[in-house]
Amino acid sequence: MKKRYRKMERKVNGKIREVGEGGILLELPLPMVEVIEDLPRMIGELAQETGILLMSAAMESECSRIAGSKNSKNPLRTANWWGNDLRPVYYEGQQVIMERPRVRGKDNKEIPLATYEAFRDPRGMKKAVLKNMILGISSRNYEEAVSGFMKGYGIKKSSVSRHFVKATAEQMREFLERDLSGLDLIALFIDGIEFKGHLLVVAMGLDRDGKKHVLGLWQGATENAEVCKSLLEDMSRRGLNTGKDYLFVLDGSKALRSAVTRMFGAEAPVQRCQAHKRRNVLKHLPEEHQGTVDARISAAYKMADYDEARKSLDLTVRYLERLNPDAAASLKEGLDETLTVHKFGITGLLRKTLSTTNPLESCFSVTRTITGRVKRWRGGDMAQRWAAAALLRAEKKFRRVKGYKELPKLAAVLQQKSLDGKEAAA
Repeated sequence: MKKRYRKMERKVNGKIREVGEGGILLELPLPMVEVIEDLPRMIGELAQETGILLMSAAMESECSRIAGSKNSKNPLRTANWWGNDLRPVYYEGQQVIMERPRVRGKDNKEIPLATYEAFRDPRGMKKAVLKNMILGISSRNYEEAVSGFMKGYGIKKSSVSRHFVKATAEQMREFLERDLSGLDLIALFIDGIEFKGHLLVVAMGLDRDGKKHVLGLWQGATENAEVCKSLLEDMSRRGLNTGKDYLFVLDGSKALRSAVTRMFGAEAPVQRCQAHKRRNVLKHLPEEHQGTVDARISAAYKMADYDEARKSLDLTVRYLERLNPDAAASLKEGLDETLTVHKFGITGLLRKTLSTTNPLESCFSVTRTITGRVKRWRGGDMAQRWAAAALLRAEKKFRRVKGYKELPKLAAVLQQKSLDGKEAAA
């Protein structure tokens, strides 16, 4: 007699396993499960903001048609711009508040906007149009999606498209000119994200209270030292204190390490991403050996004591030298910098936060999802504008990092390191 086992989920060794007849069907690391569960909400919120931005562009376009360009002199104009006010509109059956531009005629009476009246109609905005719009804006369906939006409201497509691009460009400029002088940062995460040949290097800061801040991005063909150096120099120009010691959490790129050395000195403390290190080592190994080697490296990184962790990793290097010399060389390269947080005595949840670039990778997940259907980028500015929009969207949902209560300990270690460096220089 056969027994029927019902499908269930189990937590095993930090992973979610979905179990059913025939064995394990799915196995995902817990952090990935959390990211996947959060994606629909974040994409929905980004879609809402994009829809509201299109509404604003449509009303601005109508005002320009009635009163001419804002702040331009035209003695023949029959109406004038008249500021803004906050008014409700309908979006997916819900009321939201947004700024409505106003114009008035020569008789000092306000001229009603047809676009605003349309947006006040709860039946006007259809979910299907909005869904296509957010997908189309970042893909080759852009023209079709915006056409569908315009058809519902009788607005000229080219005008709104132009205003929408202008609005996102202004948002990007504001983002890239942020003043960083008021931030009391303690750690900097730097990593790169690639869009179909367009590479952006992004920096995120962690302050003493455990709050994350997107600091800037820089575009280049590859993640080379000059691109990384340009990003750091731009952050310095906007107020980043380059005379202070930070913990730099990097993806393992030699270009990033070189840029940090040139800007902050060879003694700048660097924590190389342990997740990147593990992936790089496994690339050199056949599949049958990957599980064993990854388990050994992971176990070493979980050890609390620096000396024990280093000893365990050295044993793994010797093991790999017999198995695959290239894998051994990959693990050995920059090995000590993957244990910087161990050396500093950082433990628990904060060490887990600082040992990888995952806090920055979570920002990239929304961007990759939205731009995943792109077939052709219309220039580097498109990639840069949409990366900035997605990063700002992610930043609004940032929470304090896990283990933030231990950040004063990290600050004390960095301060002592800085004092030791000054004494040595003297």
